[in-house]
Amino acid sequence: MPDKSHRAPPSPGPVARAATAVGAGAPASLPDLVALIRDREAHLRGHPGDARSWAELGAAYVERGERTAEPRYFPKAEAALRTSLKRAPKGNTEALRGLASLANARHDYRAARKWGEAAVAGSPKRWTAYPALIDAYRGVGDHKAARKALDRLVALPSGSPAARVRVLTAAGAVYRDRGWREDAAAALSDAAALASAPAERADCLVRIGELAGERGEPAEALRAYEAALRAEPGEHAARAGQGRALAALGRHSEALRAYQAALATRPLPQYALELGELYESLGLDGAARAQYDVVRARVREGGAGGVGEELVLGVFEADHGDAGAAVRRLRREWARHPSAAVADALGWALHRAGQDKEALVFATRATDRVRGGSARVALYSFHRGVIEREVGDVGGARRHLGEALRIDPFFSPLFVPVALEALEALEEVGGTAGV
Repeated sequence: MPDKSHRAPPSPGPVARAATAVGAGAPASLPDLVALIRDREAHLRGHPGDARSWAELGAAYVERGERTAEPRYFPKAEAALRTSLKRAPKGNTEALRGLASLANARHDYRAARKWGEAAVAGSPKRWTAYPALIDAYRGVGDHKAARKALDRLVALPSGSPAARVRVLTAAGAVYRDRGWREDAAAALSDAAALASAPAERADCLVRIGELAGERGEPAEALRAYEAALRAEPGEHAARAGQGRALAALGRHSEALRAYQAALATRPLPQYALELGELYESLGLDGAARAQYDVVRARVREGGAGGVGEELVLGVFEADHGDAGAAVRRLRREWARHPSAAVADALGWALHRAGQDKEALVFATRATDRVRGGSARVALYSFHRGVIEREVGDVGGARRHLGEALRIDPFFSPLFVPVALEALEALEEVGGTAGV
């Protein structure tokens, strides 16, 4: 008779897998999330006082809303997490962390910072409290605070492989913000190698692909995205990244299909905007307008679930709609979240609205890395170069337009040709041609 004492323990089922993932703030597969949500909903009907299960349910709703771009899950998540806090108001790190993750998903980074700081204050030695707080600090543009939080996280015992993956992922994000792209890539590669769950591995590979794309290496980015899709075929961010990389490589038909697949899986306004601009760059104006309508529709739907899409809508309006409305929208967003991304978008919207002197102030803030960040972003340099040209700073315009193309020669299907034409005009005729 076989010796059963040496058999490996059974693999965890979908509920246990999803519970482990959401407990660590890590990605989970959609089928596992559905199983966990059903399990916790059924359990709570008979045990409504179980604070921990309410927190797990809330975290699962957040993850499902993010994975499917269905903002209707976010009010459910908030209700579950607040119920958990009501049932156990003291020491409830799980609920506080869940509320921080929910606020990050809604792009309300100030609220995420509040909840994340409360979670860390209540449990400073629990590593699970830190990643959402780091994301919140990054969202408000406070890179110094993000680095300090990362230092505290790294100093904690590494614990399980899942914990190590989350620590490395957080480190990769902070290093990326600082412009330490090689360090970021190394941290994320280590995280991908350690990740045991397909969704978690795919998330790491997507981040690696994004880093490669930012360096102007679309072939390398494409390899990372394809590896992510092999790990998790439904990974929407990998499909969108695949579209981005294929467009940079000139494989436009494949790029269009990849974007369409990403939108079918997770119809985010950012993906619709990127697809619309790709259509526009190819002269397919009708298809572009249809995608721009999708942007507006998805922003409205997100707003119903409490998702703030001020940044993406401001960027969209600046380039494809009402620049004055974009300025007003982005001024409000800057007051809430003074990050480099918002500074860049507001500067560009001001330029589009004809307010170039003030536009240059914000474009400079973006490229000078707001509040201590140090990453160089091709689009930010392009925006600053165009604005400098408009105000007559020929040297600055040449420098920043050239910088944009050196950082990433494929940064935008719409604006790379503009950058090349503007740079050529500056070299040939002293910067007198208009953009």
